[in-house]
Amino acid sequence: MRIYKCLAVVGLLAILVCGCGVQKNTEIVLTTDFHENEVFRIENSSCTLPEIMVYLTTARNQYEGAFGKEIWQVDIEGIPLSEEFKDIVLARIAQIKAMNLLAAEHKISLGADEEKLAKKAAKLYYDSLTPREAAALGANEELISNMYMEYALANKVYEVLTADVNPEISDDEARIMTVKDILIKTYETDASGNRVYFEAAQKTDAYNRCVDILSRARTGEDFDALALAYNEDTQTEYSFGKGVMPQNYEDAAFALSNGEISDIVETEFGYHIMLCVSTFDQEETDANKLTIVKKRKEEAFNQVYDEFLVTLTSNLNEPLWKSINVDHEDGVETTGFFDVYNEVIASESESESK
Repeated sequence: MRIYKCLAVVGLLAILVCGCGVQKNTEIVLTTDFHENEVFRIENSSCTLPEIMVYLTTARNQYEGAFGKEIWQVDIEGIPLSEEFKDIVLARIAQIKAMNLLAAEHKISLGADEEKLAKKAAKLYYDSLTPREAAALGANEELISNMYMEYALANKVYEVLTADVNPEISDDEARIMTVKDILIKTYETDASGNRVYFEAAQKTDAYNRCVDILSRARTGEDFDALALAYNEDTQTEYSFGKGVMPQNYEDAAFALSNGEISDIVETEFGYHIMLCVSTFDQEETDANKLTIVKKRKEEAFNQVYDEFLVTLTSNLNEPLWKSINVDHEDGVETTGFFDVYNEVIASESESESK
């Protein structure tokens, strides 16, 4: 997955659960030595209020489009969602700035054609703004162009520094299998949602019930019917690769042949009986190979990025930052900043890589 897909702010859920491994927040300290409208600075790289407003407004409008404007009334563990949202957007912008500094460290830069695409995207996006939107953002076409260049360079430094990470992944390592599972729990849930594990007698009863179910399954009763009657999980069928399930569950599952029923397997959830549906799914296995490569690229990049990150000094203009809010402004509906990037710059990069 390319870094632009990881950095794209397409809603708070996407921001919080980003697939890309480059998630480290640059530590920000306070200072009073700021230029006008300068929100933060990392080394010699500055972020201004209009840049913040482009990112923040785009993300806010996309999020409101998905969940409604009333979402900002929600608190997360006593913290207003709007403040959490601001901090996450700030961290993502700081990440882009830090990755541009990393690019300079490794002498990675955009080529003339890449800069031309950034300018093309900037014109397209800026021309899409109404006069009211342009005024609310406070950004001009040149600033938008620079933002697209930084965004593209963040993508490029990731690609360059992980270009050599392309390991051969065997079918066995990436193998995805599917089982049907009957779970008999060995715990209850209290009013707070916490698990309360069974005492010995209750646990023995659960085990004995599982023994009876296993016996019936192995003497020919329909596994689906048994699962419907006795399974205490929210689902019956699972597809997974190695390193996902508890180790003893995984060991038992991957030892099965198609149609084979496992012995009773105990996990933290209780007692399981598995029926192997498929020991190997080629399509899912091929997809998992890409996932494994992606993870290894993230790990390789993070090793370099983390070491670089600790060398940076970052400063936040706290009064200005606190003055920024996410309140919706009538007539400011723009959501296209990242869409234009993907259409003009990212799509071109993908075409060239094929």
